[in-house]
Amino acid sequence: MDLMKEALRIRAFRKLKGFTQTELAERIGVSVSVLGAVERGARKADPKLVELISKALDIPPEELLSRNHN
Repeated sequence: MDLMKEALRIRAFRKLKGFTQTELAERIGVSVSVLGAVERGARKADPKLVELISKALDIPPEELLSRNHN
């Protein structure tokens, strides 16, 4: 998947679930700057980070990354 599409999906799901970047970053144990970089597409989320984000947002990683969609 394209890095920017991944970034936009992560941001959209975070907002849909009602989290600010600060709240989600604290919940998953990363800095706001790391989460912000992922959401801007400046940094690829490694598999562990994807797992943490998906658990915090209560969605499957596949949905978060849209591996089943184009």
